[in-house]
Amino acid sequence: MSDYRIETKCIQSGYTPKNGEPRVIPIYQSTTFKYENSDAMGKLFDLEDSGYFYTRLQNPTNDAVAAKICDMEGGVAAMLTSSGQAANFYAIMNIAESGDHIICSSAVYGGTYNLYAHTIRKMGIEATFVDPDASEDELNAAFKDNTKAVVGETIANPGLNVLDIEKFAKVAHAHGVPLIVDNTFATPINCRPFEWGADIVTHSTTKYMDGHATAVGGCIVDSGNFDWEAHAEKFPGLTTPDETYHGLVYTERFGKGAYITKATSQMMRDLGSIQSPQNAFLLNIGLETLHLRMPRHCENALNAAKFLKSHEKVAWVNCPALEGDKYYDLAQKYMPNGTCGVITFGVKGGRDACVKMMDALKMISIVTHVADSRSCVLHPASHTHRQMNEQELLEAGVQPDLIRFSVGTENIEDIIDDLKQALEIV
Repeated sequence: MSDYRIETKCIQSGYTPKNGEPRVIPIYQSTTFKYENSDAMGKLFDLEDSGYFYTRLQNPTNDAVAAKICDMEGGVAAMLTSSGQAANFYAIMNIAESGDHIICSSAVYGGTYNLYAHTIRKMGIEATFVDPDASEDELNAAFKDNTKAVVGETIANPGLNVLDIEKFAKVAHAHGVPLIVDNTFATPINCRPFEWGADIVTHSTTKYMDGHATAVGGCIVDSGNFDWEAHAEKFPGLTTPDETYHGLVYTERFGKGAYITKATSQMMRDLGSIQSPQNAFLLNIGLETLHLRMPRHCENALNAAKFLKSHEKVAWVNCPALEGDKYYDLAQKYMPNGTCGVITFGVKGGRDACVKMMDALKMISIVTHVADSRSCVLHPASHTHRQMNEQELLEAGVQPDLIRFSVGTENIEDIIDDLKQALEIV
């Protein structure tokens, strides 16, 4: 981890060119890498040496960008994935197997909820969903002997619940398991979960980190703080011999790098959800301006929330940065400089009125995306969360009239003018 401040890390971390080398990270658009002799490549396959031989496992462009995100989060190792969903999948599968159990906040993004509630259940891993506002006693009650991880989102998508990271970390550690936090919405500009006790962070880099809606991707970052050896019986994949690598034990060979090394050499080797070097290159361009864009997103979102809250046709507004919001105090604790550019609101008249209002927007688009420079809206109950039943929607904090509004970096007066004219039609 460098000593640079976060703004400098966005630009400088991850890649330092040598004399005569490209100043900008090159795109290593190659599937394979040449070696002079068989023994050199053999050592790579046995994890006895480091280097590049096949892009599905490692690529210089990807590694440089992963190193930058790792430095921004304050971790020890990181890897890029093809999407945020792949990152959340790998983060669990790297330490859990059939017969195991995880605990997850019920307010996580709908796609993540489906991944943990249904897809990994088919693989034999059970998930218990808990209220993100659960007490320590309620969290303790959710644990089982086979629990391997606790999962939450810094700012939930789309419920905007702010996770009490310290509380969740305290309970997870008391049971000898890591806390995994999806930090997509806050980004390391506004919150660094490792500083509050989280052990592993995931990102959908598709969102603010990319910032331009050009490249899908994900990332997993390990803090290096969780002591896998202290709970060796819970995590045999890391602490006992891996016969696919001649009996290598990850924690013995790689120390604090064990978790990410295993994720790369096992998960990526066998499942292959690698981020393309081209997408990693585009992601890096986005990262270089993240520290400039996030304050503008947050400022615009807060001003839009204030406008909507004062409008007679708006039923309610959620914005953790807005004084009086349910999560205002937690947001001030974990994200005093801003939360994110996403707010939610409902229009009086219910679901039909919300849809009518959205259809009347001119500059603000209806898209299946969030957290890029262009303002956009979505109706989660009809779109991203439509696979959930009514009870699941409510548990995830998704009311039928909820509009997710991703406030972009345009001029705030233009954003508010578009909202005004659309609300007049309702």
